[in-house]
Amino acid sequence: MTAENREKYEKISRHFLEIIKALGLDLDDQNISDTHKRVARLYLEMFQGLEDGNEPHITTFPNKEKYSSMVFVKDIPFYSMCSHHFVPFYGKAHMGYIPKDRILGISKLARVLEFYAKRPQLQERLTEQCVGYLWNCLQPLGAIVVVEAHHLCMEMRGVKKPGSITITSAIRGCFEDKAVREEFLDLLDRPSW
Repeated sequence: MTAENREKYEKISRHFLEIIKALGLDLDDQNISDTHKRVARLYLEMFQGLEDGNEPHITTFPNKEKYSSMVFVKDIPFYSMCSHHFVPFYGKAHMGYIPKDRILGISKLARVLEFYAKRPQLQERLTEQCVGYLWNCLQPLGAIVVVEAHHLCMEMRGVKKPGSITITSAIRGCFEDKAVREEFLDLLDRPSW
């Protein structure tokens, strides 16, 4: 653990211990006695996307084959934390692009999603950040991201609507054309293997 992360760990641990005390929980209970330390480790892991230098380093390759059709990965799982309530939201993303001069390894789409999900987040912002990264990094003919998520802040508190799914989308370039967008959505609707 870096010195900076050690300092963050100590602060988070100390402050969460105060929350446990404020709730009147029994600090002698073996299930609670180290909870503040576990929460500190969890937060450092869940918020890795905030650390300088953790941006995904995506290597792109020349599109020598002149591939000009859609490339996308569907059902990429993710977990994030709602910036309004600091409770999880989770789901899957579908990310795609139509190459121009550059392509990337398909696993890199998941890396982009993971980076932006590992921070206090809003689903709308996550969707826009992912499509913006693809658009800026690849300069493709088009890019699209669709995110489907369960929000525990909506399922376990507030309106208490378990099972509800929030869907967001962001598009750039040729995906603004209805026919191109519909091709993506048709492929997305096909059953997986």
